[in-house]
Amino acid sequence: MPITPIYLDNNATTRVMPAAQAAAQSAMAEVFGNPSSGHCTGLVARQLLSEARTSTAQVLDSGEGQLIFMSGATEGIQTAVFSALMNLRQRKAQGEPIGRLLVYGATEHKAVPQALLHWNAVLGLDLEVVALPVCGHGQHQLDVLAQWLGDTALLCTMAANNETGVVSDLGGIERLIHTHNPAVLWLVDCVQALGKLPLKLRQTRMDYATFSGHKLYGPKGIGLLYVRAGSPYTAMMAGGGQEAGLRAGTENMPGIAAWGAVMKALLEGRTFQSGSRLMAHRAQLARALLLAFPGVVFNAPFSLAVPTTLNFSVPGLSSNTLLALFDAAGVRVSAGSACSAAKAEPSYVLVAMGLPEWQTTSAVRLSFGPLDDHMLIHQACTAIVRCGQVLAQVQAQTALSAHLPPAAIGLPKAETDFTELPVAALAWGDLATFLSQHPDAQVVDVRERYEHLAGMPSVLARRVVNVPLDCLDHHVAGWLAEPARPMVFFCRTGNRSHTAAQALMRHGHAQIHHLAGGLALV
Repeated sequence: MPITPIYLDNNATTRVMPAAQAAAQSAMAEVFGNPSSGHCTGLVARQLLSEARTSTAQVLDSGEGQLIFMSGATEGIQTAVFSALMNLRQRKAQGEPIGRLLVYGATEHKAVPQALLHWNAVLGLDLEVVALPVCGHGQHQLDVLAQWLGDTALLCTMAANNETGVVSDLGGIERLIHTHNPAVLWLVDCVQALGKLPLKLRQTRMDYATFSGHKLYGPKGIGLLYVRAGSPYTAMMAGGGQEAGLRAGTENMPGIAAWGAVMKALLEGRTFQSGSRLMAHRAQLARALLLAFPGVVFNAPFSLAVPTTLNFSVPGLSSNTLLALFDAAGVRVSAGSACSAAKAEPSYVLVAMGLPEWQTTSAVRLSFGPLDDHMLIHQACTAIVRCGQVLAQVQAQTALSAHLPPAAIGLPKAETDFTELPVAALAWGDLATFLSQHPDAQVVDVRERYEHLAGMPSVLARRVVNVPLDCLDHHVAGWLAEPARPMVFFCRTGNRSHTAAQALMRHGHAQIHHLAGGLALV
């Protein structure tokens, strides 16, 4: 059976904590009323909404600022940018000087520059959207900002970076604003800071701050926008009086209830790990990585980052190789932002930091959460060290085989035909029945050798042969000698196994199956 996964991709999303799950279920089953209704059932729901907002105000120390529940941080960013640019357009129409620059940090989440470009074009402002450079450690170059601020209309920065965990010098930025342009509007993405950094919004100059529920043990589909008292605001969604008329549409009460449970846990101070404990966990993970991968480089100084994020690169190994190795071992990490994971590109965050190409193309992000305890961190460290051992073993075997003569392999020539052939797909739930009906079936893992060894899967107690996809030709002749013997290919996602099945079918083998969705869906 597949091994129990160790989830270390909390910057992408977190699991829902039990208290938040229970609150959401209660809101659906018991406190199900519409908070805009005037009867008692609606009033109970309204009370829940009010309590969640009050708890949030206490956590964020928001003072007189507005707290508006939204679908997530992306909507919050869109709304804040739209509100700021609408205000700028009005001021410009009245002949006021507004500045010509829309400035965002070069390592911002892509949602920010994309929102700036979109609304700048839609509203016809024709302002210049520019990226504020960062230093090699990932913090904003404040000397450049000081030069730009006088001509800046809107400034967008992060509290903590989602890929590196680097914490912005918000105090330094605020001092520059007071000195060079007190009228500038300022948006801060606080998604990765909530629960990890102290946030006292009333004491800051921030006009807007955005938050997301699913980054801190709440469900997806709930977020929050803070708007400083007196800062411009224009609703993007009109048509109802919800959220004090600031966002139309019936509130997401299960999501808000779950959010309120997380806020309550933050206020009580007993649920989440302390900062010192989180730093101890980071140190444990760093030691495991150093032991597993000699030469590993951490891409951001720990002293400048939240303790829950480690971004690292290993010389000679691509991020895809590392991700496959970790995934096979049951350790869930990522190569950067989840929103960019489908694009096989170097990390734009590390590129902006000026790091060498090998670091940007081999970077891996490991992110745990303030709920993760010592046992999970210990299990993660053990698995990481195991990954290093497996990789070293495979590298040693590869070096040895490089000195051996190539095998003489005679394969039948397949026709050059790229027509999709129908491959019999087996779901995991059907595999046991299939293997019991075909006791002679050959089960083949087409993942790389290091993936196979890291995971060491047993498929329903059946012996598994490891034949990486690029070694398939070495085995085709033998398989074709037994054309009636059923074969089942599997991999991590089902893509490589489907390719292997296609290849063997083109050589004439008719008893080919593959595990649909791979081990990921087991």
